[in-house]
Amino acid sequence: MQAIPAFDEMFGIGDGYNSQSPDGVTAAYRAIRQWMADSPPELMAARRAQAELFFRRIGITFAVYGDAQATERLIPFDIVPRIITRTEWERLERGLKQRVQALNMFLADVYGAQEILKAGIVPAELVLMNPAFCLHMVGRSPPGGVWVHIAGIDLVRTGPDEFFVLEDNARTPSGVSYMLENREVMLKLVPELFDQVKVAPVETYPEKLLETLASVSPRKQRGSHPTCVLLTPGQFNSAFYEHSFLADKLGIELVEGSDLFVRDDIVFMRTTEGPQRVDVIYRRLDDEFLDPLLFNPTSMLGVPGLMSAYAAGNVTLANAVGTGIADDKAIYSYMPDIVRFYTGEEPILANVPTWRCREPEALMYVLDHLAELVVKEVDGSGGYGMLVGPHASKTTIAAFAAKLKANPEKFIAQPTLALSTCPTAIESGVAARHVDLRPFVLTGADGVRIVPGGLTRVAMTAGSLVVNSSQGGGTKDTWIIDG
Repeated sequence: MQAIPAFDEMFGIGDGYNSQSPDGVTAAYRAIRQWMADSPPELMAARRAQAELFFRRIGITFAVYGDAQATERLIPFDIVPRIITRTEWERLERGLKQRVQALNMFLADVYGAQEILKAGIVPAELVLMNPAFCLHMVGRSPPGGVWVHIAGIDLVRTGPDEFFVLEDNARTPSGVSYMLENREVMLKLVPELFDQVKVAPVETYPEKLLETLASVSPRKQRGSHPTCVLLTPGQFNSAFYEHSFLADKLGIELVEGSDLFVRDDIVFMRTTEGPQRVDVIYRRLDDEFLDPLLFNPTSMLGVPGLMSAYAAGNVTLANAVGTGIADDKAIYSYMPDIVRFYTGEEPILANVPTWRCREPEALMYVLDHLAELVVKEVDGSGGYGMLVGPHASKTTIAAFAAKLKANPEKFIAQPTLALSTCPTAIESGVAARHVDLRPFVLTGADGVRIVPGGLTRVAMTAGSLVVNSSQGGGTKDTWIIDG
């Protein structure tokens, strides 16, 4: 696998990982570079081993579906932090707020007046015939008017001032537990670095999330203290660790569907002291499984009658039902136009150029250039079902071409971006590895909250552009610093 030339965030352009001199290092990374130079290889190796031990003791694992050899794994953690300057972050923050505002307005519109469809900005069939479009939400508005309470927006960097949105996660975005745990582990492992570099805190995320959830409670306006719970599919879900971690950090109950029931269009939680009314459900369960009376009748994970209570305005679901339409990668391709339509502004954060294979001319181009492109399923996630042309064999490319011809509407294609690289500790020392960034944007009835930073995912294999944990990717702490 041949590495694609990329912008390096520590050295700018070029490879200086074998140099002991800090010359040429960007200002943001000078302290980190000096710290690495002063750390013997055996010390770096010991820190890597200690970090793994911390995560094993914590129990921070994820499940790999379909893998009989390892149902639970540790996500590799890199002890070299990723640095973003305050100036860079402020621009990203403005762009994230603008984008999530547009996403909320888009969802309110497509389930309401559908002005963007009438204007022909987004093809109506792309929305109305999309499997993620929820007919039960047409004409409805969630409590507080917020659809996407928690958004995970994946960003990639390709140059000093070049950031792109890779995809939007508006349904049940995951990964924030790793952002928080990574910081805790770094504080234990290298406290001396925090003395040298002023790092913006991320520890306030649980507090901000709870404030966001409370702000959209149906009973908040009547002065009642809202009861929030986190609804999980259960311990066999791939993100169950995160569910239990967040419930603990938020100080709320972690519940499964069987712990809740609906009476007179009100949701109650079973407790040892009797039924307790529930106001806000932070759900980590897909729409299909929420209510067997309305969606999948075989679901044992949801709560019968939940959608009736939701329609009556007696409970808030975060994120709202029907937000999956905004995760669709074909919809993503229209986001620059969506931002312009609802905000009247130019997008601060650009999209990656995208070919919609449902369009005949785009399909022809993609088929002719498969070896150069990244092709993704419009409803895919986790790095599954995608083709990275430059790293694929001729046999794989031919098989993907057949898929495209059979069902072109199910795919989009993008150029193979040279994702930026960061210094990463590996067994043989320190090397450049490709990274992306998932910041988390919280939207409540009282405004938008973003902690400075996010989850940096790193492709641990040399030259690989796939950062997803399900495909062997790791994580690292993200530092927003002055400078």
